[in-house]
Parts: sequence; structure tokens; C-alpha cells
Amino acid sequence: MTAESKSSLVLEALAQRGFEYLGPAANGWLRVEGELHTSKGSHRCEMQLDPKFFELPTVRLLKAPANLPRVVPHLAGGVHLCYIAAGSVVLDIFDPVGQTLACTERAQQVLDQVLQGKMLEDLEEEFYLQWGHELCVVDIQNVRLGRHDSLLFQAGDETFAVVTDDRDRTLRKLKSLNWSIVEGTIQTFRIRTHAKPRPHITTWPPKTVKDVLQWQGLLDPRARKKIEQRLFDVYGTTARGALVVIESPLLTYAFGVTFERPVRRPRAPKPKHAALHAQRVSPMTVLRIDDRYLAERNTPGMKTLAGKNIALVGCGTIGGYLADMLVKAGAGTSGGRLSLVDFEKLLPQNLGRHRLGFASLFMNKAQALVSELERAAPGANIRALAVDVKDAHLGDIDLLIDATGEEALGHWLCAKYARDVPMLSAWIEGPGVAVRTLLRASSGGACYRCLCLANRRGELLSVKGGAPSVLVGQGCEGLYVPFPATVSMQAASLAATAAIDWVNGVSSPALRTNVLEAKYTAATPDCDPSQQQDCPACSS
Repeated sequence: MTAESKSSLVLEALAQRGFEYLGPAANGWLRVEGELHTSKGSHRCEMQLDPKFFELPTVRLLKAPANLPRVVPHLAGGVHLCYIAAGSVVLDIFDPVGQTLACTERAQQVLDQVLQGKMLEDLEEEFYLQWGHELCVVDIQNVRLGRHDSLLFQAGDETFAVVTDDRDRTLRKLKSLNWSIVEGTIQTFRIRTHAKPRPHITTWPPKTVKDVLQWQGLLDPRARKKIEQRLFDVYGTTARGALVVIESPLLTYAFGVTFERPVRRPRAPKPKHAALHAQRVSPMTVLRIDDRYLAERNTPGMKTLAGKNIALVGCGTIGGYLADMLVKAGAGTSGGRLSLVDFEKLLPQNLGRHRLGFASLFMNKAQALVSELERAAPGANIRALAVDVKDAHLGDIDLLIDATGEEALGHWLCAKYARDVPMLSAWIEGPGVAVRTLLRASSGGACYRCLCLANRRGELLSVKGGAPSVLVGQGCEGLYVPFPATVSMQAASLAATAAIDWVNGVSSPALRTNVLEAKYTAATPDCDPSQQQDCPACSS
């Protein structure tokens, strides 16, 4: 079906509902006009439709409904109706008529609920649709409110304000983007409000300080008072402008003010508050780049590894991917540290299943991995210990992770650390038959040596019959166990999940197994193994 025929069918379906085609808009979208029927009466609106039917139709009332509250959800400026969150539905491009009528019905339902005073707490995902499109970048880790530094950065032809509580950390992040710092700063204030933002039905988005203050006064009078006082204090100086960052529940937004002060004349000037209120504002979309936000965004309501001192032993095929996942989960941020321990170099035979690539050849694995991770997360505190772990000084650690897959070294680590520090072991069974992790979170749990003793007796095996022993290779590369990088990623994922569970107080099941080959059957369900009485590591 051609685009023209799709459009014709949609317009015909809308005509049956009383909508009239007005012609194309300036952007090429299709304009129709009709009525949305609610329990509070009918309201005339204009809808614009994407002729390719990939985007949601937009809905604008021709006149704001009477007797609306001055701030109301879903109805920016009293006329722009936000009826569905972008990304919350999948549009069916093969059924343009059905999806367009469904959107029309949804718009009608939302408008009806808004007019009944409902849905008052459902706006966060829509706020920025009508808010300003200038960008303000925020890199703040602490909870302190009040004044902050704001740096100016140049990125191509655009200049961005970047709010920070740690200049060095922010400089590392933005220099990795090749952004250049611009001389000068902006006085910046961070204010918290208990009110979720809802648009004003008349002046939206706000154009002056007065508009902002009137709007905030309806949402949170205390926040309004703080904003006015902060701006008034700056206006009384020689500062060229100010930036206000407002933290509301679930959403941070901002606006900037560039002061245009009147030239003094012999006659009396305007009162300062009146002059301040007349200053024009620029609403700004906030982009957060702080490490806490980046780690917590995908796991709301859960703790991350931020603030923890973690040592990862082994930067090989499991450890390389695992280190990346740990950093994405907050390791090395908010005062924490991630230590990577490995004395070996990356060789050509490692490349087929390692997180590192060709550019890291012949470099120490731990050092090369730190360099790679710092490019991805410049604000993280990651250190490389390019030594044998038996000679390493790990310092105070909250969690020790063994990703070496070397049984003898795993036994030594248990004897050295497992009694005093929570220890997580991750390894691959045979040629990628299964992957396993074992967490010893308390002195009463089984350690890695305990599990090996049980395996020797045919207990707690990963797969029925045990994993096969397969070795290939010869010559200079030596013998090795063959398995693809996907197996290493599975082991790293299982270990990262166990680490995140640990920081959230979940240590059971301590032993976890993922069987990867369909021809094998799991021999042991995930469980909490008991400590072996004859374990020399536990008794040493």
C-alpha cells in the first residue's frame, strides 16, 4: 500500500468521526480539525498526523477549556494535550487507520480525566515536551544544595553550561568528548522542591522571571521564595547571569537568566524586584552525567556498587567483561574504588574472547583494561595492580572477586581472604558447558575450596556426569580450553548479578549455575552449600 493510499484511508476514517482535512502543515504532516467528546462537553482540536505513521499524532485544543486550574497535567499552555508517553506503545505501521483511531480515543480519554481533576501525578515523562530545548549538563554527586560551580564548554558550534561539584572529575569526563572549556563561569544555584512539575495553562513555557515565580508559587511557595532570593542576590552584583537547577521528585530541570540591567538615569530607577522580574529566562533540559545517576537509572529502587571497595582478581576472558559490567553498576564511584589485579600481558591468542582488542596487544591486561574503562567512565576510580595477587596489597576491600578460573589460585584466595572478606568466585565448566558463581558472604558458608572437595566426591556438580575435559592447541600458544566469547560474557553476567544481589543484601542462592549446552542437564539446582568440615582453607 502506498503512502498516499494509507493517508486517504486514515483521513476517510477520521472524516466519519467528524474530522475535516485542512491540508498539509509546514512540516509536511497532515492537519485535521474535529472534536474530542468528554463528560465535560466537546472540545475542538487540531490533530497533525505523520504521513509515514511512525510518530504519534499531535493534539492541540483550539481553545483552553474553561475553569481549568492554573497548573494542570497533560495540558501544556492549556491547549497542547500530552495523551500518551512516547515509547510506551508500539505503533503498527501496517494498520495506520487502527492506530490513528486508537490515539484519538486515548486523547479523548485523557482529556476527560484531566477535566475531572484526575491524573494529577502523571506528568514527569511529558514535561520536557514543551519545556526549553537548550541543554544544561549536570555532574553533581553530593546532596548539598545551594551554590555550585558552573563551567562553560564548547562543543562544535554550541556552548553548554556544566554544573559540577568536582571540577577535576567533570573535566576528565568532558575532555574525553573533546569538549573545550570556555573562560568564565555562571553563578549556579541548586534548589529542591517537593512538587512535581505541571505546566501553567497560560504562559508556557515561562518567558520571564515573573512567569517562573508565578508558576513555582502555585507548585511550591517555599521553592518560589528560594528562587527569587537567590536571583535577587545575584542581580545585585555585577554577574552577567545565573542558572537555577531545580530538583523535583523524579525529575531535574533548569532555567538560565542573562541579566539586562537598565542604564542609570537621573530619574529614579525601577524597583530592583520589578527589574529582576522582567528579565527573560531560558528554560533548559537537564542532562545528568553524574556517576550515581548513570548506575542507578536502569535499576531504580536498588543499591548499586557505588561507594564500595572491590578487588577483581583476573582480567582475562571473564574478568575483562566483568570489570566493564561492575563499572556500569557503579563500581569505583561515590568514594568507592575498583582494583584490577593481573600480572599477565594480552597476547594474540587472547583476542578471540577478550574484552580488550588489538590496540592493547602486549600490554599488561589490568593496565590496558583500566585505560579502556576510563575512556568509557572517566569519573570512575579504577586502579591497576600489575602484580601477582599473592604479592599484591589490596588494602581495605568490601568484596573480593576471583575471575581467574584457576582452581589452585582460587583455593589460595579462599585461605587468605574468605574468612574476613565476602568473596565471589566465577568460572567456566569444561569447554563452555556451563558457567557458575559461588558467593561466600559469611563465615558459615561454603568457600570455593569446599565446593571443589564436594565435586571430587561427585557432589554439587554442574551437569550430570560432570563437565568434560577438552584441551586443544599446540606449539607456542600451548594447550587451552576452547569456548567462545559468548560463554565468557555469560559467566561475567552471572557474576555481576551475584555482586549486585550481594550489595542489596541478597546472598542466596550462594551457588548459581547456568547450563549453556542443550545436550547437558543441570545436576545441582541453585542452592546454599554447607561448609565442608575437612576444608583446609576454611580452617587455616
